[in-house]
Amino acid sequence: MGKVTASAERRTGASAEQVRTIIADYAQSRPKILTEHYRDYAVVEGGTGAGTIATWKLQATSKRVRDVKAVVSELESGKLVETDANSSMVTTWTVREENDGCLVRIETTWEGATGIGGFFERTFAPGGLKRIYSEVLDNLDALAKQS
Repeated sequence: MGKVTASAERRTGASAEQVRTIIADYAQSRPKILTEHYRDYAVVEGGTGAGTIATWKLQATSKRVRDVKAVVSELESGKLVETDANSSMVTTWTVREENDGCLVRIETTWEGATGIGGFFERTFAPGGLKRIYSEVLDNLDALAKQS
């Protein structure tokens, strides 16, 4: 097994505080920025920031669906962490002030499979997730501009 990492980032003209508020709002804002790759999204507990538990199915490919039960914590200002209770997957959202806006980064790590399956996972999964995350960041930027 080896650690697999996928990430995407985007600069936006919105303030870091505005973006942090959107990404931490699992009840109202989060569903608006998710793509068609996220199905059956539901907030199980909480709804805003640390302590929230949300579930969804992430359909990365036509054959690959992951059941996610994200437990949300905040490591420090600007970082929101979603730890999947069903796997080794951890997604970190980082928002940093930058000039007249902010930089938003989504990074996911998990313990990959072994053998030939693990080779293909390490080779193709990061690119697929980066494409999904880029769409999520596009939606986040659009929602921030509406606010």
